[in-house]
Amino acid sequence: MINAEGEYQASERLKDAAVVIEAHPIALQLRYLQTLLELGASQATTIVFPAPIDLFRPFLEGYQRSQSSGSSD
Repeated sequence: MINAEGEYQASERLKDAAVVIEAHPIALQLRYLQTLLELGASQATTIVFPAPIDLFRPFLEGYQRSQSSGSSD
């Protein structure tokens, strides 16, 4: 019974968080950065930082252009 009540309260808090994030999407990004800060406090922590591929596309295209124009080396 106590476990079920704890699950119910946790689900209510998650619902409340979802409402805040829906209204303020930047809240999710700020929470993500806060989590990275907390994880980085330990020197024994490895952090995998996911990033959208669109972020790297300009660099990849520039690299491909430089390779094709410099292929006569």
